[in-house]
Amino acid sequence: MNQSSPRAPRLLARLVLLGALAACGGLAACSTGPRVFVNVDPNVDFGAYRTYAFAEPLGTDDPGYSSLLSQFLKESTARQMELRGYAPAAEPDLVVNFYVHLEEKIRASQTPSAYYGYRRYGWDAWGGYETTVTQYTEGTLNVDIVDNRRNQLVWEGAVVGRVTDSTRRNLQETVDRAVTEVFQEYRFRAPGAAPLPAEGSD
Repeated sequence: MNQSSPRAPRLLARLVLLGALAACGGLAACSTGPRVFVNVDPNVDFGAYRTYAFAEPLGTDDPGYSSLLSQFLKESTARQMELRGYAPAAEPDLVVNFYVHLEEKIRASQTPSAYYGYRRYGWDAWGGYETTVTQYTEGTLNVDIVDNRRNQLVWEGAVVGRVTDSTRRNLQETVDRAVTEVFQEYRFRAPGAAPLPAEGSD
């Protein structure tokens, strides 16, 4: 479980990130929802895994102590893992880690516009385009699941979404939604675990 991790961004940036990730797509009304990406080791028998634990330190921890973000990520992920029949253990089959990344983006878009000016035969529309340039922050949350005995990554999920000021006000709720979004793509269960509830059911 001594998995190394790069130094995480500072807490304020991470608060903004997780709010954005959980505020789009099926989690709230956004013009473009979060994008979820998954990679799976095709040679792994996921039916052999029964237990899990979290990496120490996590990629989202601050130097020397666990951040609030890490605590909320662990709580949300524990619910998702145990829903799939995995039990926490001191010597686990699987180790879970988290990383976040922020990146500044610039997007240019064009919209039709009309200019009305005098022509030889009267008033007419002069068609054209207006270009709008938008700068925004894009955030990525990675969830890594590692085979503890082999120290090998076997599953990774990433959710990518736009960061906005209005989506960082309730960190615990937005973290839970972002984690749920990622784990919708985790198709595996521990041996003997009950089937997952259908999406959208209580």
